[in-house]
Formats: sequence, structure tokens, C-alpha cells
Amino acid sequence: MIAVFSVLLVTNCTKDNENPNNSDNQNNQDNSDVKEPIVNENTVTDADGNVYSTLTIGDFMWLGENLKTTKYNDSTDIPNLIDNNEWKNLSSGAYCWYNNSPGDGIMYGALYNWHAVNTKKLCPTGWHVATDEEWTELVKDLGGNDVTGDKLKENAFKALLGGLRSDNGDFSWIGSFGNWWTATETDTDHALYVNVGENTSLFLRADYDKRAGFSVRCVRD
Repeated sequence: MIAVFSVLLVTNCTKDNENPNNSDNQNNQDNSDVKEPIVNENTVTDADGNVYSTLTIGDFMWLGENLKTTKYNDSTDIPNLIDNNEWKNLSSGAYCWYNNSPGDGIMYGALYNWHAVNTKKLCPTGWHVATDEEWTELVKDLGGNDVTGDKLKENAFKALLGGLRSDNGDFSWIGSFGNWWTATETDTDHALYVNVGENTSLFLRADYDKRAGFSVRCVRD
């Protein structure tokens, strides 16, 4: 059952669950002032030289694609961990490609653990990983959690469903679910993420183990 969104706490329904896609539901919004995404002319380049489209939704400018950098914005390399044991035992930043296949990164972007998010160096200079509050504003601007999932899949946001790498190192759900870290932690071991599914219009959020690998979206400072 999907729980009603609380601005104070998440229910932690996904902690220690290998499938985190049963996320908490955000508060329904009866918002008649829906803001359509505006595609911008300017692009953004990361430390790897990848160029991203940008779009404006309400008061915020977002990357129009999932992040795929292999370097922090100070040009230092982000460790690419392939081995499952190394992945699940790591408490510092790392990334991977789905099924350790760089070809998937071209379309879906990379999967980062939350420790990489927490370095504050993951996004291009002048940008940051979206917070829970910024995702919440996006949901309000697009008309509420009941429709936002579909809108993000259909418009210039390009919410490609990149799956995940669990805290145990296993890959799953590519093409079925998209999971994006927020910059907001809930406790020592968990942080908030948001979720969009292939067969639902809902936009969901919950928290999960920081060792998991999720997609990332950046917002301009």
C-alpha cells in the first residue's frame, strides 16, 4: 500500500529491501497552475566533456538528462566498482554502469552511490544534486504526484528508466523503473530517492541504503 507523503519523515518501508521501488507516495496536489517545462537554448558540460540539455520547470533549471560523468567537478576520477563485494562494502563515493556495461550509460546515464552524491562535487560546477525539497517543488509545478510520473517520461525531462544497483551489488529494473537520489539523507545509512515506473503515472519517494546505485539529476545553484 502506498503511504501518504509526510514532509517530516519517510516511513522507511524500503529499508533493507532488495526492491526499493515500492516507494512512499508524495502528497497529492490540486494545482491548477501547472507549469510546463521550458527547454533552454543553453547546455551544460561536465568534467568528462559530456554535454547536457537543460530545461526550466517553475523556478528551477534542471539537467535534461541523467548524469553520466566519471569524474567529479574538480576533475578527480570517481571509482568505478565492478565487483559486488567491493560495491557493498564501500562507504565512499563510487559509480557503475548498469550491468557494468558502459554502452548503457550512453542512454541511461551512470548509477552512483549516495556517498558520491554527498561529496557535493558530482554535478558540473554551478549545479548540485537535486534535494528532496526541489523534487517536491517539481511535483507541485507539474500538477501533483498522480500525474508527474507520466509527465517526466513524456516531456523534455527525459526520465529514462535506468534501473538500479542494489546495496548488495545486484542490477535490476532497467526499462521498468527509474530511481534518482536526492541530496537529502534520513539517517546514517539511508537517504531519500524518488521513483518513476514504466506502467504507472505516479511519482513516488522513499529512502534506501546509501550503498545503492541510482541515477542522478542536477539542478542549477
